[in-house]
Amino acid sequence: MSVVKYQEITPQQVRPGLERRIICTSSLMTVIVDFTDGPWKEAEPFHSHLHEQTSYVAYGELIFYCEGEADQHLRTGDMFAVSSGRSHTIKILTPVVRLIDSFNPIRNDFF
Repeated sequence: MSVVKYQEITPQQVRPGLERRIICTSSLMTVIVDFTDGPWKEAEPFHSHLHEQTSYVAYGELIFYCEGEADQHLRTGDMFAVSSGRSHTIKILTPVVRLIDSFNPIRNDFF
């Protein structure tokens, strides 16, 4: 399917306070990630994956941590990119944060 309407997507409940909605082709994935359990006292654990990732902060504020780089306070409209294999994480600073993540290749672990 080439069109997915937001109101028609059944969100994946990853855990309480975190849900995502997905569209993808055979090699590119875009994910709307909604966090509704902020602000957090601590960042999530660092993680890495083979996928290249770009993220757009559609709403809210967070701190982005990436190995070898200075911590970044990001707000609505900001973006970040993560190369394959780089360790990274976030800390949510506002009650609600929405990220628009893109991955290449697609993350089969999200299905």
